[in-house]
Amino acid sequence: MKSPLDTLLNIAGTTVETFQQIEGYICLHLKILNRGMSCPHCQGYTEKLHQTTYILARDLPSFGQPVYLKVPRRRFYCRPCQKYSTERLDFIDWQQVHTQRYEQNIYQRVLTSR
Repeated sequence: MKSPLDTLLNIAGTTVETFQQIEGYICLHLKILNRGMSCPHCQGYTEKLHQTTYILARDLPSFGQPVYLKVPRRRFYCRPCQKYSTERLDFIDWQQVHTQRYEQNIYQRVLTSR
């Protein structure tokens, strides 16, 4: 069953583990629900997690406060091709520090301000 925060966030394949309200903004700590990924090199499926780092990504404001997502960036090891790959996420473009919907919101606001 989805939690109310998961429903409000509305990002498929994720769940909100915890949240914090810190000095004027909200930080949601996400968990990725899938166990593995398809290797971009050999297209094989791997669940061999090598490491996890976290990024803070800006998302749409909520309740009148800025929202940041603490997103796990997981790196997997593929045994057949012996390569490491970082998981790609559907809601954040590669090497960005904001969600796609945040970027789209800024774009729409710029268009309507003309």
